[in-house]
Amino acid sequence: MFSIGLAAFLVCLALTTCADAPLPERIWKEDGRVRGNPNAPVTLIEYSDFTCGFCVRFFRETWPRLNTKYVETGKLRFIYRDYPRDPQGPGMSGAVAARCAGDQQRYWEMHDRLFSSGVYAEILMVHAKQMGLDLKRFSKCLRDAHHLQDILNDKKDGIQLGFAGTPGFILYRTDRAGQDKPIGLPGAFPSDVFESEIDKLLKQTEETKKS
Repeated sequence: MFSIGLAAFLVCLALTTCADAPLPERIWKEDGRVRGNPNAPVTLIEYSDFTCGFCVRFFRETWPRLNTKYVETGKLRFIYRDYPRDPQGPGMSGAVAARCAGDQQRYWEMHDRLFSSGVYAEILMVHAKQMGLDLKRFSKCLRDAHHLQDILNDKKDGIQLGFAGTPGFILYRTDRAGQDKPIGLPGAFPSDVFESEIDKLLKQTEETKKS
């Protein structure tokens, strides 16, 4: 049984390394990779790698529950950030491919396919074809890798937040972005850990409205 006490310790641990360092404004800015109500009271950001086994576990086991309970009900918005563990290889290729699909307004479909199928060179064009993407444009985007710097910026931000690996998550009240220290969750915790922290922030939001 997962210890809530241990969870609380790890929540605090995630953001202690860089607690006094100013965080880049881009962390809070929505760049199109958002699921759910853009005005949801709570935001969850995931720093992740498409080849990370624990990230896959979050996608398959925890995400569906959070999506049903919070995202689809308008209480939570979900933002994905790239944290490829290696500067080259499948993790980086997946990050580039998802963003190239995003250039054609299909980011989340590629994101879900990559987490469901795994990432290897041949599958990228297969997915693109099945999705009906402009293959010439997609192939050029993969080759040129013009999203590379933005991907590396995501990872840099994740490191500054204190994450040494993937997945890493931060939770915060949307209306307090950049003002309050976010809650850090360094790992693929069970859904009840996420739910406990989300419910606390939702309660805080409601209490603020009443005051």
